Amino acid sequence: MIEYYLGIPSDYIIIGLAGVALLELILIIVALVLVSRQKKRYDFFMRGKNGKSLEDMLVRKFNEIDDLAESNASNERKIEILQRKMKFAFSRYGIVKYDALDELGGKMSYVQAMLDESENGYVINVVHAREGCYNYIKEIIDGNSITTLSPEEQEALDKAKASNNA
Repeated sequence: MIEYYLGIPSDYIIIGLAGVALLELILIIVALVLVSRQKKRYDFFMRGKNGKSLEDMLVRKFNEIDDLAESNASNERKIEILQRKMKFAFSRYGIVKYDALDELGGKMSYVQAMLDESENGYVINVVHAREGCYNYIKEIIDGNSITTLSPEEQEALDKAKASNNA
């Protein structure tokens, strides 16, 4: 009778409906597997907890996040202050040992150059002689000295300029 109205043999209709039913069965099985996996995850997450303890844990975690954000902001401010201060700290050094007097030997005299980021600082010359020790200091502004530098002082200054300890 169906064959008369549709023009399709009833065997084909039954096979088609069986295929659709089989496809629906496969989809139901896949959905059940996915629901089962999700239920296992949920059970693992909720193990030993009730709704109140879970809420308390979430509130505590959010408070920890807020504390970390405040701590991070505080650390950033402190780092900024340190960076501003470091611009004026001596961060480049050069030292040269030499014999001020040929008869003494042992390279007891030395020159030390100390510069900040802007190449401002000092050259300190310490001369050891038989009569005593003499200290001389020369100011360095923008990498240059107002007074003439000895070869040893210039060498120490060049070493300080070339150093990259900053």
